[in-house]
Amino acid sequence: MQWAAGSPLPAENRPLPTAHCQLLSVVIPAYNEEDGIAAILERVLAIEGDLQAAGVGGLEVIVVDDGSQDATAQVVEIYQEAHATTVRLIRHSQNRGYGAALKTGFRHAQGELLAFLDADGTYPPESFPELCRAALESGAEVIVGSRMSGRESEMPRLRRLGNSLFALLLSLVGNVRIADTASGMRVIRREVLSSLYPLPDGLDFTPAMSTRALHENLVMVEVPIPYRERVGRSKLSVARDGVRFLRSIVWTALTYNPVRIFGMAGVGLALLGGLIAAVSLALWPPGAWPFPRFFAALVLIVAGVNLFSIGTLFNDLVSLFHKRHIRQGLFGRPLFRHPLEHDFWWIGLLSGLAGLAIYVLAVHYNWTAPTSPAPWFAPACSALLVLTGLQLICSWFLARILSELSRRELSAANDLNGES
Repeated sequence: MQWAAGSPLPAENRPLPTAHCQLLSVVIPAYNEEDGIAAILERVLAIEGDLQAAGVGGLEVIVVDDGSQDATAQVVEIYQEAHATTVRLIRHSQNRGYGAALKTGFRHAQGELLAFLDADGTYPPESFPELCRAALESGAEVIVGSRMSGRESEMPRLRRLGNSLFALLLSLVGNVRIADTASGMRVIRREVLSSLYPLPDGLDFTPAMSTRALHENLVMVEVPIPYRERVGRSKLSVARDGVRFLRSIVWTALTYNPVRIFGMAGVGLALLGGLIAAVSLALWPPGAWPFPRFFAALVLIVAGVNLFSIGTLFNDLVSLFHKRHIRQGLFGRPLFRHPLEHDFWWIGLLSGLAGLAIYVLAVHYNWTAPTSPAPWFAPACSALLVLTGLQLICSWFLARILSELSRRELSAANDLNGES
């Protein structure tokens, strides 16, 4: 078992494993799955004894027929009649999407533990007892069946590569290491649904859930599971749904820690600009400097600095919304001893002074004369540095104001209660 977020709870803080009283509700979204739904229902029903051995008090299976045009619902009805106390069928009049089907199932579920898996047999329901044991014994709140953690997997190489890239991205923006962002087999505690919602209606439901769980500081663990590729054509489009997955991860992360996205983009641009400048200095002698390349490098560096400063301001706004301070870091460790925006005033002042100095030198040494190699270069660089300095100083003022607003409620409570 691999910890993906949070940390094992101290023994005194862990919820007691209430054996034989927690019901597990397994939600199975199904769209045109008449060929495979019976087999997956048989496999889920067969694990009831193993679930009890793991400390689960009972099993409920909810199939959400998401507007199927085949006999999926009719097959499930047969099992509903045979297992009236265990199997339930809920039908959408039209196809609403994978995530919508899961949310419908969760609304109708009665269990304290909520689980889901696909109807096509790719995920092993036999692993649910192990996932539930992780929930009951460790206090974990979101347990992910990980297809990328070493167990046998038949995932196509292209999808495996995509999942690896999404996992790397989520690890960077979520500030923890995670192996499988989009697994469709999970167990979650009912009480954390309010922290996980809202979630999208499409196939990007799972990466959005992973991103929100990490940023809500929920205790999430990954349990390795085997994975089988479905027989027949997959409903997942690598290109279209890959873009959706990327968008869900990025947009969800932006609502929690914008500076992670803006900061990475800004650092990337600044590094690219520095690389262009260094290569240009190395390849061209001073008398033949490529001034357009140097200016492009400066523009990239300035753009990177501006993106980073904008990200820190967005972080302060998001902190006001979530009513908690958000610090940038890397895998749980802060990158700086104190928030970098506290230093924007003097960084901006240096940038502005450097811009003014370049302009004074350009006038003194007549660098702007028509006969000079690049008469436009010095004024353009001066203007960029001065404007960047002004932006950083303004960002510092705004950060101070937003920080004061975020502390206003606490300060008011302290004043009212007479606390020092």
